Amino acid sequence: MREKKLGLPSAISTGVGLIVASSCLLTLGTGMGLAGPEFILSMAIVLVLNICLALSFTELHALMPEADGGMGQYTLAGLGPVVSIVSNVSAYVMVNLFAASVELAMRGQVLNETFLPMVPAPVISVAALLLLCYVNYRGVDLFARIQNIVVGLLLLSLIGMGILSFFGLGTGEYITAAEQTAPTVTGIGGVFSLTATAFWLFIGIEFVIPISKDLKKPKRDVPLAMILGITMLFVIQSMLGVGMTHYVTLADLSTASLPHMVFAANLLGRPGEIWMGVITLLAGISTANTALGAVPNILAGMAEHDLMPAVFRKRNKHGIAVAGIALIAGGNAIFIVTGFTASAGLSNMLLAASCFWLTSYILISLTVLVLRHRYPDHPARNKRLMLGGAPQLLCIVGNLYMIWHIADGDARILIYRLFLSIFVVLVAFAVIWVKVIKKQRLFAHSELEEINEKSARNMISV
Repeated sequence: MREKKLGLPSAISTGVGLIVASSCLLTLGTGMGLAGPEFILSMAIVLVLNICLALSFTELHALMPEADGGMGQYTLAGLGPVVSIVSNVSAYVMVNLFAASVELAMRGQVLNETFLPMVPAPVISVAALLLLCYVNYRGVDLFARIQNIVVGLLLLSLIGMGILSFFGLGTGEYITAAEQTAPTVTGIGGVFSLTATAFWLFIGIEFVIPISKDLKKPKRDVPLAMILGITMLFVIQSMLGVGMTHYVTLADLSTASLPHMVFAANLLGRPGEIWMGVITLLAGISTANTALGAVPNILAGMAEHDLMPAVFRKRNKHGIAVAGIALIAGGNAIFIVTGFTASAGLSNMLLAASCFWLTSYILISLTVLVLRHRYPDHPARNKRLMLGGAPQLLCIVGNLYMIWHIADGDARILIYRLFLSIFVVLVAFAVIWVKVIKKQRLFAHSELEEINEKSARNMISV
């Protein structure tokens, strides 16, 4: 029997470590630049929505405790194979594809501007991608060994810079309220319109669930870790966001391609640039390496359940699902080389990724409501947390609103084109794969017992 030795602090650390990335600094800087301190209200709205989402994941985990936490397993039980494919690929493949591209592009830009001005940023990004591909292909997860160190440095850096900037302790010129430029987004409508931007600061709360089998008190610690983790991040990021406005004008924050680098330079000068450069480098390595290591395994798992082509199940002599690595690496390279990740494209890529993850979260909320109808008296469900379905309905409405108000003007059209074109292809693939190739019913759900038993067998075989 597996020894359960992890407590609540470990669960919180796992969730927070997977949420925080250097792209969060980009999003935070852009949001603060557009709305000033009012952006914190946008963050607070998203925090409430994600707490409601945490209740949904808590309920699904109680119903399927043996499942590893992938959205595909939950939606397979609630909404069938087509939705399972769409939700899993949207949340994990597409989001990681976009996020890793952004992290690699940011790393290339930062290294180019801070340390290697003679080497073009895309060259640096692609070279780093090829190196990570080789490491993962060989089955040597080199960077996993320093993951906790990277996360620790990230959090300590966020807290340190937050304290220095919030209390005006930096070496740069402090900007008073009278000297600050006016925000371009104001009022309650502006606050709501920026919730889609703020959403990226809190995504991925469900990554606590895969370690639930190692927790001493999973029933208590899974929901607490999700809620306390994002609440802690809200406090840290709010302090850092306000601190950014003490050293950078809102106009510069909203227009800079790398606002967090501008902030670091204004806060501490050259040492600040180096500090933030190292943070961005480590965060980029961690995020891209996670995408190359985790997503191929997700695709392989889907292939083992006949939800993806068998090619994704094949592994090399090192036990690595090579087709998945090729898919993620190829997509990353295309985004970087074509310029999608250049300058303002960074924010657009993150917002397009948000659309995919928001769609998956909508499907998760629907799954909870469907399973309540199908299993109304299931003993594992904590009825005190159901609240009449209000958390799920609030999430659905809130997530739809964020997708609708993902951006303004030409940026909105570009994001929609990117999201919808890929989403339509994804849905078409799922329908053809399930109905034509596998000759299954599109929405034939699996029973809870079947999901739990299959997951338990997989754990024993591993």
